[in-house]
Amino acid sequence: MSGRIPLLFSIAALSLSALPAQSQPSPLPDGPGKETVETACTGCHQIGRIAGSGYKPADWRNIVAMMVNVGAPLTPDQVATVSDYLAKNFPEKPGPEPVLIPGPVKVSFREWKVPTPGSRPHDPMIAADGSLWYSGQFANVIGHLDDKTGTIKEYKLSPQSGPHGIIWGPDNKVWYTANFGAYIGRLNPATGEVTKFPMPDPKAKDPHTLKFDQHGIIWFTVQGANMVGRLDPNTGEVKLVTSPTPKSNPYGMVINSKGVPFFDEFGANKIGSVDPATMQIREYVLPHAQARPRRIAITSDDVIWYSDYGRGYLGRLDPTTSSVKEWPSPGGPNSRPYAITMINDVIWYAETGVKPNTLVRFDPKTEKFQSWVIPSGGGVVRNMVPTNDGAGLALAYSGVNGVALVAIK
Repeated sequence: MSGRIPLLFSIAALSLSALPAQSQPSPLPDGPGKETVETACTGCHQIGRIAGSGYKPADWRNIVAMMVNVGAPLTPDQVATVSDYLAKNFPEKPGPEPVLIPGPVKVSFREWKVPTPGSRPHDPMIAADGSLWYSGQFANVIGHLDDKTGTIKEYKLSPQSGPHGIIWGPDNKVWYTANFGAYIGRLNPATGEVTKFPMPDPKAKDPHTLKFDQHGIIWFTVQGANMVGRLDPNTGEVKLVTSPTPKSNPYGMVINSKGVPFFDEFGANKIGSVDPATMQIREYVLPHAQARPRRIAITSDDVIWYSDYGRGYLGRLDPTTSSVKEWPSPGGPNSRPYAITMINDVIWYAETGVKPNTLVRFDPKTEKFQSWVIPSGGGVVRNMVPTNDGAGLALAYSGVNGVALVAIK
């Protein structure tokens, strides 16, 4: 593997970044596929990190497919050999077990595998007609599910686009961030035509999450470039501002009732807001220095809720007072809360550090949790959104190449 995209993103897909680096390579076990792993995989991964990982055979096949999608130089025969070699020598390791909390609410899951292997479904979206769409980041596709038939249609994007965030626009078009391609895209579902709005600054290589405000303006984060941006779809004008905190990694985003964008800083213990008129950024400091908010949600009172991925907490920030309150997530300090959303002022989020991942409900009125195992395991649920009727959720399963609809009763 070579090039910027595999280097930055395949490591994240393999979930090896948390493992300690080794100054000298560790020898791999002998067997068919060893030499290919040593030559094709070490362009992005240290051998010690590969040897320190462990997955189910199906998950290794999906991971290798993801790597091929982002540039790993493997032939079809090598893909099979490498997948078998890794599955045989590096089986799944036990992880933190989920902590399930019973409660009065019932949920039911419907799950689908997406067509292209190694797609890495990143973000789900519900369109105006109630149907589920998703961004297939590593396959450069936007997918659409007919949940009545189970049929999925994929819209192919240009190579190395890396679709990430995805939202339905007031123009009945699909809007997405090209996380590898440095642009915001608009897909016309009727024709398949794509319009690109490129970033005006070469440093803004990785647009991340995007949201429409009440005036039809798109606001978005640019994680690696440490920026927040604004796009006027009518003129195509893009403006960017830099976060005051270096390497703060602007990540998730919501818009409050007054049209003010809020974003979390995954590289810092901060939540930011943007003045819609001046684009001046204000930062709210979370009390714990090790807090790392991964995504955010917003309730009807304009209070911000965040998933603290670094510490295993659910947090609440009231921007009017800057007060913060936190609750330990049921799965503990290594539960890695990630995707988060709100339905009727009740918070829903996913714990991605436990095996299998869990879906968690938190009622702010009672301050009580309830949780469920995600049937497929989830394999890291990076984002979730409510259905239009408020009676369910849409989830994307990046690690197991799937999407899901959850009915809430």
